[in-house]
Amino acid sequence: MATSGGGSYRNGTHRNSLKVDRPFSMNSNPKTSVKSKPLSSSGLRRSSTGSIGAAKDDAGVPGRVRVAVRLRPRNTEELVADADFADCVELQPELKRLKLRKNNWDSDTYEFDEVLTEFASQKRVYEVVAKPVVESVLDGYNGTIMAYGQTGTGKTYTLGRLGEEDTAARGIMVRAMEDILADVSLETDSISVSYLQLYMETIQDLLDPANDNIPIVEDSKTGDVSLPGANLVEIRDQKSFVELLRLGEAHRFAANTKLNTESSRSHAILMVHVKRSVKGKHSALSSEKGSNLHMKTLRPAIVRKGKLVVVDLAGSERIDKSGSEGHTLEEAKSINLSLSALGKCINALAENSVHVPVRDSKLTRLLKDSFGGTARTSLVITIGPSPRHRGETASTIMFGQRTTSIFWMMFLCAGTSIVWFRAMKVENMLKLKEEFDYKSLSRGLDIQLDKLISEHERQQKAFENEIERITTEAQNRISEVERNYEDALEEERVKYQRDYMESIKKLEEQLVKNQQKHGFEKVPVRSEDDCSALTSNTESSKISAVEEVSELKKLLQKESLLRKAAEEEVNSLKSQLAQWKRSEASGNSEIIKLRKMLEDEALQKEKLEGEIAILHSQLLQISSEADETRRRLDRGGSGKVPGDLDSLFSQVKLQQQEPGNGEKASVAKLFEQVGLQKILSLLESEDSDLRIHAVKVVANLAAEETNQEKIVEAGGLTSLLMLLRSSENETIHRVAAGAIANLAMNETNQELIMGQGGIGLLSITAANAEDPQTLRMVAGAIANLCGNDKLQMKLRGEGGIKALLGMVRCRHPDVLAQVARGIANFAKCESRASMQGTKTGRSLLIEDGALPWIVQNANNEASPIRRHIELALCHLAQHEANAKDMISGGALWELVRISRDCSREDIRTLAHRTLTSCPAFQAEMRRL
Repeated sequence: MATSGGGSYRNGTHRNSLKVDRPFSMNSNPKTSVKSKPLSSSGLRRSSTGSIGAAKDDAGVPGRVRVAVRLRPRNTEELVADADFADCVELQPELKRLKLRKNNWDSDTYEFDEVLTEFASQKRVYEVVAKPVVESVLDGYNGTIMAYGQTGTGKTYTLGRLGEEDTAARGIMVRAMEDILADVSLETDSISVSYLQLYMETIQDLLDPANDNIPIVEDSKTGDVSLPGANLVEIRDQKSFVELLRLGEAHRFAANTKLNTESSRSHAILMVHVKRSVKGKHSALSSEKGSNLHMKTLRPAIVRKGKLVVVDLAGSERIDKSGSEGHTLEEAKSINLSLSALGKCINALAENSVHVPVRDSKLTRLLKDSFGGTARTSLVITIGPSPRHRGETASTIMFGQRTTSIFWMMFLCAGTSIVWFRAMKVENMLKLKEEFDYKSLSRGLDIQLDKLISEHERQQKAFENEIERITTEAQNRISEVERNYEDALEEERVKYQRDYMESIKKLEEQLVKNQQKHGFEKVPVRSEDDCSALTSNTESSKISAVEEVSELKKLLQKESLLRKAAEEEVNSLKSQLAQWKRSEASGNSEIIKLRKMLEDEALQKEKLEGEIAILHSQLLQISSEADETRRRLDRGGSGKVPGDLDSLFSQVKLQQQEPGNGEKASVAKLFEQVGLQKILSLLESEDSDLRIHAVKVVANLAAEETNQEKIVEAGGLTSLLMLLRSSENETIHRVAAGAIANLAMNETNQELIMGQGGIGLLSITAANAEDPQTLRMVAGAIANLCGNDKLQMKLRGEGGIKALLGMVRCRHPDVLAQVARGIANFAKCESRASMQGTKTGRSLLIEDGALPWIVQNANNEASPIRRHIELALCHLAQHEANAKDMISGGALWELVRISRDCSREDIRTLAHRTLTSCPAFQAEMRRL
């Protein structure tokens, strides 16, 4: 956490964004550089702060890494220690210039893109360093923001300050996310975040500590770097992002050094992935009109992807100034090696070298795009004013300083890492990342296909219903016409028959009347007039019948015409039906095309799944072969000593006693000539002298990190633990414990040591040993195990804390320093577990009786002992369940003393914050 008093900063969380501006020319004078005229900015836009923003085309725009320098004010310790000395740097912000004093009359002058004084606000730092990079990320470019500097100069304060108490103190990460959330639309855009740390060349997920070996994958076509195993959390609001940063900070590795109480021991990397849909290029539907058909075509949306990487580099440090030892020393070596690898890459890019060694370190592989890649990069270097650290300040300035001379770098494992780079000369080729949203296109095609199928089914159903209706109607009309025709014919026939019968009846009645008139017997004689009248009536009846028949014929013709019209209408409907069937065939062909596209996609997917299955089987086969090889090595590493035991014994003695060569050279030569398996086999030799020499060789090999994994895989750890169990030789115990302490610096080896009963063997060795050096080795091994969060309960259950406290009987300062370090590590892990809610109740240290010794040595004259004890007290006091025991045990007044009189400001601040936040402590102090 960053301190708020005294003007000092602390490393912490980080955030990355990326900024690129016009390249600068190089002055021939290596001490001073002069700005050149800016290049043409065609294709770029100006941001509100005057820096070049995103490019508008995809062709790639060259851009130089921009470098800003920020000065930290003097802290309390420097105000006291350097009161009689002037600052070693002088800033001229209006000229963007910095002067580094050699002495009272001579100084070197350097120019940067921005020079930020100790009074520069967090807002101004964000505006000039990060905001243009954030704007370019929102436009679809990759961006990187890095902070580099000596331990304790304010890198984390600049990048990762959360600013919950004071919003003006917010760092670059929080402000950048605010701008991103304000610019995107969460309905169509997405923001996802990964938070990682690079620790001892291993990439670990700060959001999931169990995920501690994440691989780096490079796209062979595009060269993009990705981490497929990292957690990717979607961000919807600022509050969830701040909680994510707080969680990651709790899991980050930190240690107490002379330069910083909470010194970050890893490089922290925050990756923000922004995916945006381009306005005006969303998926659109175009209509193509036919005679009776409307077809819709779906086009893919354009998506721009930007990645913002914020890198909080671990502080560069000299070993003699930081006081690193043991596991902390190995961490410092790893940090300096990765920074040296980064320096080599930057130097090669500045010199336009054909080969850039990006694979020398995982850090350089992760930052491949940031220097000489496709990203906009902005670097802020942090320095302090103290003249005691002038060398580190000069090295930091040269990291980002542009110069034409050929720079060199060297790494000193024993003490320091000096790296001179030409960061400001490196140019990146910026590329806009646009791609089609094929997933959205596929979803759109599925939706369109479903719509077409449903529309086709609906039209087909309506068509069939219409045909059925027309057919039924036509049949009904035909049946009705036929029925009407038959009824009309029947009616006419009945009518004519009735008329005929009536005519006959009338004639008969007339005949009867005539007979009655002229006499019944007498046959009537008809005259010509009567006959004419009768004939006339008959012809009239015939004419009337003919007319009626003619009308019936006309009616029949009319009905025939109606039937013909109905048949024509039926034929028209049949033609429409044929046309609809042709439309259906055309729609079916379109559907077949879409289905074929989907089938091709499915085949491609099956092909990829098959390749993945093959790779998975190959991986399983390789893993099986590796397990078989390990089992063969385990079987071959035990048992009898090889037949050439006398030869190996003479070689070991010769290498150990060879005059004129160093110990490391002798061990390396022996390792090369004899081999690790044979050396380990000598640990089981019956000759005690040979065992002593062999365990010394193994201990020297275990001091090198590159050999540790080989030793463990070959069964060396098991052999060392067996020596502690079976041997009674004090020298073997001391050397074996030292080798185990070196192996215990690796988290994986810590679990193996605990799993094989190592803590019990170390406890027995500590109880039986009297030699201070043996106790120091054992205490160092247990102290390393105390720093593992996963092993605390098991370590305490197997007597690790009691063994650590039992070694204080020696009273040797080196032994007591290791005991204090182990207690501080254990207390810190408990404090972290309590904050995360995974532990409740009193501290295990207090339950095992460590509090009286802690209180007794809280003001020890030895600085290493006192510093670790003060930290342990502060961590114990952060959990309220320990307050009652600490009050009764006198620890409260030691906390009060630490908050007032401690020489380290960060420890004083931590103690003061703990006292003010605990109600029990406040109540006790008010009572007294």
